[in-house]
Amino acid sequence: MQNSIIRKPAVAGMFYSGNRSTLEREVAVFLENSNQEKNVRHIYGVVAPHAGYMYSGGVAARAYRQVMDFEYEVVVVIAPSHHVYFETVSIYDGDFYETPMGLIPVDKNLCRQLADFDQRLTLSSIGHEGEEHALEVQLPFLQHIFEEFKLVPIVMGDQSMKNIQALANALAAVLDNKKTLIVASSDLSHYHSYEEAVRLDSVVISHINNFKEDNLYEDLQSGLCEMCGGGPVIAMMKACRKSGADKAKVVLYRNSGDVTGERAPVVGYLAAIVYE
Repeated sequence: MQNSIIRKPAVAGMFYSGNRSTLEREVAVFLENSNQEKNVRHIYGVVAPHAGYMYSGGVAARAYRQVMDFEYEVVVVIAPSHHVYFETVSIYDGDFYETPMGLIPVDKNLCRQLADFDQRLTLSSIGHEGEEHALEVQLPFLQHIFEEFKLVPIVMGDQSMKNIQALANALAAVLDNKKTLIVASSDLSHYHSYEEAVRLDSVVISHINNFKEDNLYEDLQSGLCEMCGGGPVIAMMKACRKSGADKAKVVLYRNSGDVTGERAPVVGYLAAIVYE
């Protein structure tokens, strides 16, 4: 442990509470107030937002509430990079991610296998440093739900289709037959009026509900909708399809206006599951 490489929490006290007991209570209340879908055989992946918990915590909890009754040994979290651009997909090369709720061990063996699968995937700390929050804010929910799990932390620089396909293929091949959940971290439209946000975000909702990730990619490219983590979401959907998922469903949509009452500008959030 003394020589371990630990990714320390960067946004504790800002995006969520920096106090362990307060954070645990906050996450527990969010989850207790969330409904669970019925007739779901197995969940392969989820989409969850990554804003501050006061804005999107309730939506994130709806996604995580869906997986509380399933067992997973490994959780892959795929997030976009907000602060630095790079051409590859960065798979964390350290030993642990840390939050106020404790250390989460990185599955270094799986990380190495993924990086070896395609040259577009690299073992690196780029995208995991500084104040990058999109991956970190998912972790307290996972720590609350699962007593023990190993983490595969992935940050996408370039969200091109070539990188999406490389990551999806690697995940499907390397994680085959393992008890693995894939979490895609993304918010939706940013800084539009309430009405415009709902219009843009409805395009994303439709494509996810219809399990049409290629159509989602096309509309993101053309500007018909917006997602900061579109690449992670599409890669997750493709990987889950290859592993056996045959359905996708948005289980909750809100935007920041629904929480704060401020209807312009707003940011959109959704919770979704990919399942069978």
